[in-house]
Amino acid sequence: MVKIVPKKRVLSVLIRFKRNDMYMKAKRFGLSHPIVVACSQELDTLLNRYQGITNKVINV
Repeated sequence: MVKIVPKKRVLSVLIRFKRNDMYMKAKRFGLSHPIVVACSQELDTLLNRYQGITNKVINV
């Protein structure tokens, strides 16, 4: 049986992993390194998607 997980929960987990990934890269390369900046932008995208879902739920 396949269990369907809500989008918000999946995004929450992805955000947690991406944030941790960014911290590790920042420790290794420094905050302004292109790898860290790219990771930060990916995290921003995930956070914006999460916020969009949250806003839709609140505005309904």
